[in-house]
Amino acid sequence: MPDGFIKIGKVDELRPGSMKRVDIDGRRMLLANVNGRFCATDDTCTHEDASLSTGSLRGELVKCPLHGSRFNVCTGEALEEPAEQDLKTYPVRVEGDNILVGLV
Repeated sequence: MPDGFIKIGKVDELRPGSMKRVDIDGRRMLLANVNGRFCATDDTCTHEDASLSTGSLRGELVKCPLHGSRFNVCTGEALEEPAEQDLKTYPVRVEGDNILVGLV
């Protein structure tokens, strides 16, 4: 990980419109495939300690399964209450068929 990026999956493991939780270095991340674009954010809702990976993804928006907060998975922006704090996002790049996320 000399450049701060680590492999977290393969392109063919996550079809468009789907997401999954990835645990790396004690961080719970949400990896989403938004129409072929991969986005990574923290997996935990900023309102309550709920895993967003068990919620629903529509386009760029993930809905928290606990209280219905919505976040943009590409920008991290909190778009609907009760959550008011944005999610941390991580840079993602694809090399060949590998998905890498930046931890810096």
